[in-house]
Amino acid sequence: MAQAQRLKVLVSRADIRRQVRSIARHITHDFRGEQVHLVGVLKGACIFLADLVREIDLDVSMDFMAVASYGRESNSSGQVKLIKDLDSSIEGMNVILVEDILDTGLTLDYLRRILSERRPKTLRIAALLDKPSRRIVRDVRGDYVGITIPNQFVVGYGLDFAERYRNLRDICVLVPPPELDNHGHPGPKR
Repeated sequence: MAQAQRLKVLVSRADIRRQVRSIARHITHDFRGEQVHLVGVLKGACIFLADLVREIDLDVSMDFMAVASYGRESNSSGQVKLIKDLDSSIEGMNVILVEDILDTGLTLDYLRRILSERRPKTLRIAALLDKPSRRIVRDVRGDYVGITIPNQFVVGYGLDFAERYRNLRDICVLVPPPELDNHGHPGPKR
């Protein structure tokens, strides 16, 4: 019988709320008097984007892109593929690419190259979480980053494992269940 994963809170919903507000204040300050166009990376960034857009005190429009790189695994495949493109042109716009987590940098590097070719006025990156210890593409950095986290696989607040846990209000680490012996009791620690 498979045992359920346990969850340990890494970032509380109160800390998330504070970081979202802080990022929104910085964006509002940097683009005072201008319009910004937020591009959310589906599916993970949808909750962060929804909270962020309501905190930005500017004229805001938004669109979405979807890419695939993880599938049902906890490690990136290293290959990024575009699944859903933008609905309209971003030429001449102040674009902020909104991502849930800046991890290896592969996804954001790919999207940054695609969007730069479309001639936006500005292109910035907002990420709620940053995991710099996993960075492969070293020159990918967020312009608006909330929280730097350790190299742990996280779920919640839009982040998933095999499409589960996105609805958690906190950001949590999956704690693997203890190994069980043939009788269903925890086995010896290794």
